[in-house]
Amino acid sequence: MRDTFEVRAFDAGGRIGELRVPRAGVTVETPALLPVINPHIRTIPPADLEREFGAEILITNGYSLHGSDDLREAALSRGLHDLYDFSGAIMTDSGSFQLAEYGDIDVDTREILEFQRDVGSDIGTPVDVPTPPDADRDRAEADLATTRERLAVAEEVDVGEMLVNAPVQGSTYPDLRERAAREAYATDLDVFPVGAVVPLLNAYRYDDTVDVVAAAKRGLGADAPVHLFGAGHPMMFALAVAMGCDLFDSAAYALYARDDRYLTVRGTEHLEDLAYFPCSCPVCADYDPGEVAACDDETRERLLARHNLRVTFEEMARVKQAVRRGNLLELVDARARGHPAMVDGYRTLLDHAQDLERSDPVGKDAFFAVSAESARRPEVLRHQERLERLDVAGEVLLSEGQKNDAYDATWRLVPPFGPFPRALSETYPLTAEVPERRSRAACEAAADGVAALAGANPDAAFTVAHWEWPASALARLPDGVTVRALGGGNDRAADADGS
Repeated sequence: MRDTFEVRAFDAGGRIGELRVPRAGVTVETPALLPVINPHIRTIPPADLEREFGAEILITNGYSLHGSDDLREAALSRGLHDLYDFSGAIMTDSGSFQLAEYGDIDVDTREILEFQRDVGSDIGTPVDVPTPPDADRDRAEADLATTRERLAVAEEVDVGEMLVNAPVQGSTYPDLRERAAREAYATDLDVFPVGAVVPLLNAYRYDDTVDVVAAAKRGLGADAPVHLFGAGHPMMFALAVAMGCDLFDSAAYALYARDDRYLTVRGTEHLEDLAYFPCSCPVCADYDPGEVAACDDETRERLLARHNLRVTFEEMARVKQAVRRGNLLELVDARARGHPAMVDGYRTLLDHAQDLERSDPVGKDAFFAVSAESARRPEVLRHQERLERLDVAGEVLLSEGQKNDAYDATWRLVPPFGPFPRALSETYPLTAEVPERRSRAACEAAADGVAALAGANPDAAFTVAHWEWPASALARLPDGVTVRALGGGNDRAADADGS
């Protein structure tokens, strides 16, 4: 068991945790945002990040510091905390990004880790090999072998109290990601970044990102803090936290500001396209878009960066509150409506509902069925798996309507969950708020619940009483289940095709 990370609350795959950073003498609450500090360009001073935005941790480029004559000596003599005027935790990277971009760097794992230690980094990074998405498998396996060798070197370096990252690579091969994660977790290293996902994020391939993270999570223990390298846009924080990611580094706040781009939780706007600011942060309260556009380049960049960072931190706080409240997936659902690629990401996340169910709490405040995707949430999966354990005898009515004493038992039938004893009506998640106009997916899920119950109780006789279920849902009911359409329909036995 790793003693530097402890989880306090779960929702789906998301969690509130505490990452103890001994060298800094601080404990960082996760999920946490790490603003990226360019050693040469400080768009927002680190002291302001701490004082105004509440940043508990940041990340800076250790390789750039190492390669800069002026900054290298200043960092070695003063230490990063004094150099940056920042009292929280500081993570440094190793040059792996430059390796991916330019094909070579002039430093090895031992040298860069010792340098990170010497400048006072609290969390250091070895030189792993980032393999881009869609690389051929031979390359991905060869790069992974090199990364594995470098993690072994990292274990041997005397780093004192500095925590060390163990990056998880493997391109877009889920089995390689899972294997890499398992091997990284077997080391005595501390934090587990999922690397080389920036090209996926830049291409809006959120579905592939989910599969990559899900594979890595399968190889890691619950006590492994997971860093999603390069995931700094607030639009996808809820999705990424629901996957099980704990740390996020963001350079987007500064890079987008440099290009006159304005971040929102639904995407990115260009300053020239805005007539109004849909935000009440200090920048947006004091200026309108025309006033910001009229500023000189440096002032405009600074103002946009401050807005971008403000909305980024606000979204992270909103996500953390959703985890504590137990409605994270409803926030993911809302965010998914901002872009079709986000919908793909959310649907892919629900492909992994079996994994999410393992950590999803049994009891929560409320369940709001707000979309067709709600029918695939882990709570529905858990309920239907439990149906297979229940013993039922005699003639049983499963009804969306009222109780009927002509049957031995009358169970409620609520899409998307399916059937359940009426005595459980006040038990989560069966207290769910569901729309009166049910989606086809909800009715189909309810039919699957009926099938699970009927399959576990072949000697019982079941009647389904429904309100206008679509043919696709009725077709999923087992043979021999009697079907009654409420509101005037006649009893009939469902045949094999549900007609």
